[in-house]
Amino acid sequence: MFQTGEEIVHSTNGLITTVGYKLGEGSTHYALEGSIAVAGSLIQWLRDQLGLINSAAEVEKLARSVPDNGGAYVVPAFSGLFAPYWRPDARGAIVGLTRYSNRGHIARAALEAVAFQTRDVLDAVNADVLTAGGVPLTELRVDGGMVANETLMQFQADVLGVPVVRPVVAETTALGAAYAAGLAVGFWSGLEELRTNWRENHRWSPSLDIDERDRQLRLWRKAVARSMDWIDEDTEPATEA
Repeated sequence: MFQTGEEIVHSTNGLITTVGYKLGEGSTHYALEGSIAVAGSLIQWLRDQLGLINSAAEVEKLARSVPDNGGAYVVPAFSGLFAPYWRPDARGAIVGLTRYSNRGHIARAALEAVAFQTRDVLDAVNADVLTAGGVPLTELRVDGGMVANETLMQFQADVLGVPVVRPVVAETTALGAAYAAGLAVGFWSGLEELRTNWRENHRWSPSLDIDERDRQLRLWRKAVARSMDWIDEDTEPATEA
């Protein structure tokens, strides 16, 4: 989500223009939204469908058992690719496998897929914002269950080239609902009081060499291209066992 203020910015790069929020009689604030079909559920897939891990928390340890992805890339297009590609004909793919590849490489590639998908969306955000005369992203504030994974957070900063910031309260959706309810009943004095409540828990700065980052992005987009055009008229739908 990238807030665009009171201006409606219509995306030309595969994003959704949505309402960010409206408080009481105040102005409506809009946002650009990048919908990704599979992120945290990819780790659940490693656990439940492949049995590589016993719990979601184990994926970080497994990913750290190898120094890199070993050339493997996971494209989790289980139900097609959402933003910014919008390709319902795509399907999941694991590419770049060799005899050297092991479960650690798959786990690492799965985590990296989350970061790569975020990079794709934020490239689209920056393109739309610059076209509208705005300022591109300078840091990414993250929330949700996956922000506990420090390996993922560092790679996210590396692949974006901007700092990634985790707040003290990582469940931003629940916090926002509580803030809105508090404003409605007068518990909070206003938005300025809420802004002063925000606290940074941890910050990850980019450390990956730019040439290496660009190489990995090139290979990721090559993997994404391999996942497309999979569904044909005679493709049998997936069935549950």
